[in-house]
Amino acid sequence: MKTRLPILFILITLVIDAMGIGLIMPVMPDLIRDLQGVDLASAALWGGIMAACFAVMQFLFSPFIGSLSDRFGRRRVLLVSLFFMALDYLVMAVAGTIWLLLAGRIVGGITAATQSTATAYIADISTAKDKAKNFGLVSAAFGVGFVLGPLIGGLLSTFGPRAPFYAAAALAAANFTFGYFILPETVTDKIRRPFEMRRANPLGAFKHIGRLPGLRALLLIHFLYSIAIFVYPSVWAYFTRERFGWDGLMVGYSLAAFSISMVIVQAGLIRLIIPNWARPARFCWGWS
Repeated sequence: MKTRLPILFILITLVIDAMGIGLIMPVMPDLIRDLQGVDLASAALWGGIMAACFAVMQFLFSPFIGSLSDRFGRRRVLLVSLFFMALDYLVMAVAGTIWLLLAGRIVGGITAATQSTATAYIADISTAKDKAKNFGLVSAAFGVGFVLGPLIGGLLSTFGPRAPFYAAAALAAANFTFGYFILPETVTDKIRRPFEMRRANPLGAFKHIGRLPGLRALLLIHFLYSIAIFVYPSVWAYFTRERFGWDGLMVGYSLAAFSISMVIVQAGLIRLIIPNWARPARFCWGWS
């Protein structure tokens, strides 16, 4: 019980982080058109800008927030992030201009950049025996968030385009309250590290990884693959509205099905496929 509740808090936090984009994706076309009074094509442009800002903020601030947690403690950083995440979703729920909505997406990306801090907390409280199992739960939490985000967003879209924002604010606030009472601090003076901008630089990791032989090409391939994967859900809500006349509910269902397929492949099929690909072709395909 000493570690079970903190692990549960961390997993819920990761689920909420992963839900951040998917939860509001089904309602963004309607909300942007309501705010701007523009056609669907212009709304799609604004939607792409907001999704990009959210992702860029996560990229830039993830090592920064992780370094802050090394200095000031995991508990403080996680709770502060959740507190401002709840406020941010509430602001977006009542936003009356596109610029306030864009500012909310920027702040949301920063507050959702807590994956490194959350996984560090898991490492702090896990024994050597349980570490692999607990990190497996971290991956599962991301999968659950990617599935639940568009599904809940689609269901809530029937109550209006702002309903998912209120739900996200309530989830973040509830998890903040939960963590405030049950989350102990794991950073002691023995392991505390001073804050250094060098370690908080997100580009520094690429510089060091690029020095390893063969990894530059692999990083480029992964980068292109990620673009191909994330372009699809980014435009899906706008494309399906224009092409098929889908509403937010149907968009949420379809994106949830997409996420479930990804989880099945990543969590199950990949483990079966890779060992076969590592063998000679005649063994893999049964050739003689």
